[in-house]
Amino acid sequence: MASGGLPPLIAAQLNYLLNHHSLDVKVEQMWSGNKYDPGVLDRFTIAIPFCLDVVKWDVMYNADSPMSAPDIIFGPEDESFHPFSAKSPKNCSLLDDWNSRDPTRLMALIQELRDRYVDYQRKRVGDVDDARLNFEISTIVFREGIEMALSSGAEKPEEVKFAVPITDMKIDRMVPGCPWRGPPKIYLQVIYPVGKKHVTAPSAPRLKLVSSSELKSFFSIEDVKLPPWSDGMCMAEYLPHLEESLEKQILEAVSLIDVRRRFIEALVPQFGWPLEADPVFCRKATFLAGSGVFTFLVHFMISTQFPKQQPALILHSCQHLTSQGVPIKSSLMTDYPWSPRWETPQMAERICEFLVDEALNFKRHCNESQLQH
Repeated sequence: MASGGLPPLIAAQLNYLLNHHSLDVKVEQMWSGNKYDPGVLDRFTIAIPFCLDVVKWDVMYNADSPMSAPDIIFGPEDESFHPFSAKSPKNCSLLDDWNSRDPTRLMALIQELRDRYVDYQRKRVGDVDDARLNFEISTIVFREGIEMALSSGAEKPEEVKFAVPITDMKIDRMVPGCPWRGPPKIYLQVIYPVGKKHVTAPSAPRLKLVSSSELKSFFSIEDVKLPPWSDGMCMAEYLPHLEESLEKQILEAVSLIDVRRRFIEALVPQFGWPLEADPVFCRKATFLAGSGVFTFLVHFMISTQFPKQQPALILHSCQHLTSQGVPIKSSLMTDYPWSPRWETPQMAERICEFLVDEALNFKRHCNESQLQH
């Protein structure tokens, strides 16, 4: 969300927070605290990633006094979170010597509050009267970057959520030309129901792998097969099995980049050099094709599950436009002869054979579409 409408000093601090924080902090809404001049915005809600979820805090500046530090209003579920109370072991010099002309101040304040919020939630989880949870915490507390939170509500039972960083593989260094600024993050989300005293056999936690979005370029985290959680197992036992399994699957995904690259190269004798191609992850390629005087583009969308899953094709006419002036395209095509056991040259040949007939059908479709308009 743009920071237009904010006083310059406040806008500078918000922009610095959004552009430089290591986490993907977002602004959800802005409003004015001045009923006489509602066009001047000085308050906004920010969503801050925490424990694979977000916490939402209201940042309340005063446009009439832009040199003053903002107030931060926490969510109603965190009414017991008082990071700067007299009982707090730390004071906050960031507020004591607030410098509104320093654009980094808001980011430093939010980071300080988030650090204290991590400690606050960790203490809440540690205070839960559940022997199993207390044991789990004692076995994984040494892991760097782990976050935990206690969630409860009137309509749902208490549960504890853990966000556990998984694997320190430098995936970005394993892929030549990788555009990422650093290795993608992978977490195991572990959700424990808070145990009741009369329950003799605690249920297994709910497990889910979560990754940063860039990993989808070559690896589907949803397709990862999680190792089974055995009765009586704890996270300290489970995590080594998961990391070993995940690392093998990531290495396989890296090797499949070359398999996709060889497939694109096998298309060159059939179509000529591609007009466009994904040179890093080899997930997309576009070729120019023709049937008589009819010319069209063939877009290849190659799954991370290739060659088990065949590429999806879209044909794109170079000569026919809709009434809106948009080139006519075919629907997504995956129903054509395919076997993952074929050599890549045979895959390319069979696709080319399929397109000989499909080009005539597509040309007919393009002509009929233009007649209808």
